[in-house]
Amino acid sequence: MTDKKKFIIDFDSTFTQVEALDILGEISLKNDPERDRKLQAIKDITDQGMEGSLTFRESLEKRVELLGANKAQITDLIDALKHKVSKSFQQNREFLLENAEDIFIISNGFKDFITPIVSDYGVKEENVFANEFVYDEEGNIVDFNRENLLSKNNGKAETIKSLNLDGNIYVIGDGYTDYEIKASGLANKFYAFTENVSRPKVTANADHIAPSLDEILYVNKMNKKFSYPKSRINVLLLENVHPIGVDLMKQEGYNVEVVSSALSEEELAEKIKKVSILGIRSKTQVTAKVLENANRLIAIGAFCIGTNQIDLIKCQEKGIAVFNAPFSNTRSVVELAIAEIIFLMRNMFDKSVSMHKGIWDKSASGSYEIRGKKLGIIGYGNIGAQLSVLAENMGMDVYYFDVIEKLALGNATKLESLDELLSTCDVVTLHVDGRPENENMLDKKKIGLMKKGGILINLSRGHVVDVAALKEALESKHLSGAAVDVFPHEPKNNSEPFESELIGMPNTILSPHIGGSTSEAQVNIARFVPGKIMDYINTGNTYNSVNFPNIQLPFLQNAHRLIHIHQNEPGVLAKINQILAGYKINIVGQYLKTNEKIGYVITDIDKAYSPELIDEMKNIAGTIRFRVLY
Repeated sequence: MTDKKKFIIDFDSTFTQVEALDILGEISLKNDPERDRKLQAIKDITDQGMEGSLTFRESLEKRVELLGANKAQITDLIDALKHKVSKSFQQNREFLLENAEDIFIISNGFKDFITPIVSDYGVKEENVFANEFVYDEEGNIVDFNRENLLSKNNGKAETIKSLNLDGNIYVIGDGYTDYEIKASGLANKFYAFTENVSRPKVTANADHIAPSLDEILYVNKMNKKFSYPKSRINVLLLENVHPIGVDLMKQEGYNVEVVSSALSEEELAEKIKKVSILGIRSKTQVTAKVLENANRLIAIGAFCIGTNQIDLIKCQEKGIAVFNAPFSNTRSVVELAIAEIIFLMRNMFDKSVSMHKGIWDKSASGSYEIRGKKLGIIGYGNIGAQLSVLAENMGMDVYYFDVIEKLALGNATKLESLDELLSTCDVVTLHVDGRPENENMLDKKKIGLMKKGGILINLSRGHVVDVAALKEALESKHLSGAAVDVFPHEPKNNSEPFESELIGMPNTILSPHIGGSTSEAQVNIARFVPGKIMDYINTGNTYNSVNFPNIQLPFLQNAHRLIHIHQNEPGVLAKINQILAGYKINIVGQYLKTNEKIGYVITDIDKAYSPELIDEMKNIAGTIRFRVLY
């Protein structure tokens, strides 16, 4: 007897993402007038057999009869199945090739299509045990080999008995017939494989629930594509992140939890303890207190433009990369700004309120075109620059002020001071970030510099405008109108009341932080942010990170990638290379980038590493975080 591990792997919905006979039905019944009814019947029979509520022999007989397939259609099925191999099996092809002697496919499916698929992954033909179709002279499937053990009830267990396998036998499958192997006392462990389908009756009887092959290899400390199963990476998504973002994270294999609202500091500080990836929008405050508990956190995704709600310095200190969506909702914010400029210049808001009260006030007094008016943009970033172009196309004269040198677009004029912009322009719109020094950027004194009858629009951050001073300017008629989308204190969810001194102010549009809230923007953000996070987890890329040095790298083949995040101190790279040299490890590629706080080193090596090497890397002075990708 040996302790060698042997893996018995099911085919349908395990090695492949689908039930092959379901796909064969779609092919063979393509022109059948009862196609939909028969396909549903095949799926129902499959599920009944997998859950153990129908004997396998009965389910096989019924499905083969319904299929009405032929040999030529088996060829089409093989072509389809080659594109349906389970993702974690594709990723771990190297493991399958290296352990081909100890991998067996035992399936209630059919050799006719199974062998051509699994042989591409190194599985030996003699290690494939499955049913066999019976064809007539014209190639039509008329039956199956009824003498084959796998065509009978409890056939998998009987097949394994006949093999007399030595060593520890581990069964990987998604169906009740896979569990029967363990129940017969013929296997050491049964792994319920749930990457493609999860059947409660099967998982309830499993020794271990495996969301992927990575999980099985991880618990058995065997060679694998990734150093840590993605199913063990816990993702917490707050504040109604768009379903596309949720689905992308789930498709990647992460364990995803969704919360519809923001969490308080205390709630998040507790919740964050087991979280590896956090996704938020603008209301959630990721404070130093929260981050003190975030010992598993690898990355934060801000599903919005701003990141001032995140303590970026503390994230750097803990080696947590932060990503946002700097461009995804730009157009949405710009369109709202244009709409509000027009509405306020025409006094439309007050006229609409009056109409709803039954008051007919047909007057041109205080109503103006925007053509020829001076628009002042504070903050000439992505939003400010695009607003500049659209406003100019509508006939406005555009002026802007930014603390950073920015190239003017079109005929926009850069002004040298904020005071000059405020005293020059008819409409002032804010598009600055949420850094602390921007607090009360427009205070009572600055608002007092604005032209009498001017209009102020804030679609940036709530704390950049002194709300009390704005209210006073509106009450005194120094300003003729305002639009405010962001507030110093905002409700955490839709059930909390909104309170503001600006409620009831004349010609004042108040909106609930929806500048970027359009379907298009939310879809763009939901695709962009998960993409950046997954790229960072999979390859180490930090491109577009707001707090890490930016490095962009390809996915590495046939090598190991080590990531070292450290305080930006001299000599760390030399220490890394000294350790690698001490273990006689050749460096395939190495990339270093730093910012003022941290250094980020990616090292690709061409041979296996020992646990001792990992320990030495982690113990280099100044190390913040060390991570093995694969």
